[in-house]
Amino acid sequence: MHQDIAYVLLEHDQITTRVRELAQQIDRDYADVDELLLVGVLKGSIMFIVDLARSLQRHVALDFIAISSYGQATETSGVVRVLKDLETDISGRHVVIVEDIVDSGLTLAYLRANLQRRNPASLRICALLDKPERRTADVVIDYLGFHIPNEFVVGYGLDYAERYRNLPYIGVLRPEVYRGR
Repeated sequence: MHQDIAYVLLEHDQITTRVRELAQQIDRDYADVDELLLVGVLKGSIMFIVDLARSLQRHVALDFIAISSYGQATETSGVVRVLKDLETDISGRHVVIVEDIVDSGLTLAYLRANLQRRNPASLRICALLDKPERRTADVVIDYLGFHIPNEFVVGYGLDYAERYRNLPYIGVLRPEVYRGR
């Protein structure tokens, strides 16, 4: 699988360091809050949310939502579908949405509006990666790991056709892999 990677964009150590810094920032911002609810956007955020939760110095609860606008494609369809909703009532809770990557922003804008209607005490967004040049929806990322170029990336939870999630780094996938050989 490593041979399918054109180059490593972010090494595991870089990711680990930045996740700890994000946790420190969140801890400062929520210093007066006993418990946070981290809402992971499945499946890509799974590695990130686990490492983030372990780095936070407060009680955290976890829940997950699965949303799709890609399917098996490499480009968003623009149509957002909820595949799995939260099991937790977020009313009155301090919620941080944990997302792997913000591309067009359409999915995240939809999710933010959806969760805001459920009356959380606060709602913020934490994203590991951001592709600002792809943005078509206006979303504010409160806690951001890295800005990245407009490349197709995999690893550390991010996939192509359910592959490469287990890579310990984030790498750029060779175009011939997703365009066909």
